[in-house]
Amino acid sequence: MAKITENTLIAECLELNPNAAEILMSAGMHCFGCALAHGETIAEAVAVHGEDLNALLAKLNEGIE
Repeated sequence: MAKITENTLIAECLELNPNAAEILMSAGMHCFGCALAHGETIAEAVAVHGEDLNALLAKLNEGIE
């Protein structure tokens, strides 16, 4: 099964985990609705929003493992 990594595009993340939008929003990241989300990785979004990358990846992967 696919795994979400720091290099996963936000748009791909939304396809892999049906709960990704809710998880991203709870982290203050509303970027999944942004036009840049199709070309922005999880790591790039985290860098802008100052979230803990490993913690966010763990949450995002819970729904797909």
